[in-house]
Amino acid sequence: MAKVVNYISDAFNELKSHVTWTPWAEVQRYTIIVTIFTVIFSLATWGADTVFAKALAGFFNLLNG
Repeated sequence: MAKVVNYISDAFNELKSHVTWTPWAEVQRYTIIVTIFTVIFSLATWGADTVFAKALAGFFNLLNG
């Protein structure tokens, strides 16, 4: 059990003293950029799905009709 506690303590020490963290303003900017592109990509995927669904429905209506 002491090894686990020591490992966690060393990990926190490493994160505090040896890791270079990205500035908070840059993190916020990248988060906004990723969010915008995620929304755009989701809308594009939804649009393509809608177009293909209507195309397939029209095709099958022609076959049945």
